[in-house]
Amino acid sequence: MKKNKYAFSRQTVAYYFDAPFSYLKELVDPAHSVIVTDRNIYDLHKKKFSGWKTIVLPPGEAFKTQATVDSVIGQLIEMNVDRKSFLVGVGGGVVTDITGYAASVYMRGIRFGFAPTSLLAMVDASIGGKNGVDVGLYKNLVGAINQPDFLLFDPSLLKTLPEDEWVNGFAEIVKHACIKDARLFKELERHNVRAYSKNKEALSELIRRNAIIKTKVVLVDEFESGERKLLNFGHTWGHAIENKYGLAHGQAVALGMVVACRLSEKLCGFSQTGRVIGLLEQYGLPTAGDFDKKATFDALKMDKKKVKTSMNYVLLSDIGKSLTKSIPMDELEKLIDSL
Repeated sequence: MKKNKYAFSRQTVAYYFDAPFSYLKELVDPAHSVIVTDRNIYDLHKKKFSGWKTIVLPPGEAFKTQATVDSVIGQLIEMNVDRKSFLVGVGGGVVTDITGYAASVYMRGIRFGFAPTSLLAMVDASIGGKNGVDVGLYKNLVGAINQPDFLLFDPSLLKTLPEDEWVNGFAEIVKHACIKDARLFKELERHNVRAYSKNKEALSELIRRNAIIKTKVVLVDEFESGERKLLNFGHTWGHAIENKYGLAHGQAVALGMVVACRLSEKLCGFSQTGRVIGLLEQYGLPTAGDFDKKATFDALKMDKKKVKTSMNYVLLSDIGKSLTKSIPMDELEKLIDSL
């Protein structure tokens, strides 16, 4: 097990890499803690939850709503959970988002931690303190930025991960390589999903490397006034189509990265779109789709990165080099329409 600590503005977060799930009992007292998970995870790992008070949620993005948070809070009240209690989110990004948000607002804030169970949650969703829910078609429109006490990374939990969820997670790994790490991009080009999923050491190192890439960005800009915006590469168009067309997060982000690369060609002279598309396809991710551009652009207008009449769009100048460019909405609509 490897332990790293990172000091954020209001909280120091401990990262436990290659830690067994059983180590959770060393971090929190089961008598004063509640695990939040979903039905899929609970049914797959029932023995691991023995001895823990547990709230089991229906699985899926469709339940990442305020109503689900209200349900969690109602169950916490029934369990007599007080300000000294601890909440632990065990699951993918939907579970960690809901857990962090519920913990942030219950009794005006109680402590919480995460044990992510999907590749996407391990390399992205559980990291950085963003917790929230969707409102209709609009992704993560309501929430808070609060850091957990700890992140427990147990790669063995990925053994039960479906193939499509491996692919889903690699979208965020490709994103990190595109915006911050050209060497990682080249490494990814030499491998594929199976190469990592079947090699415990390589997988553990990949998780640790990506967790640290995101963490270092967040440490510089925890509340997203500058550097952290780069983590939204592929997410502007991606979020606009994700809920509207019922796409998995990784699929939507992959398609969003292609759109961002095309815009980067026009606005930044980017010339590596073919490599990005090739890598996405190598990892089983989509790179083209038939979407209603006007309807998607209307959804995009509610994106949190929009400021007055402009959108802060994350673009690439080269592999591993990213920037944020403010694009007037009317200009952006014309550019997207021309793609």
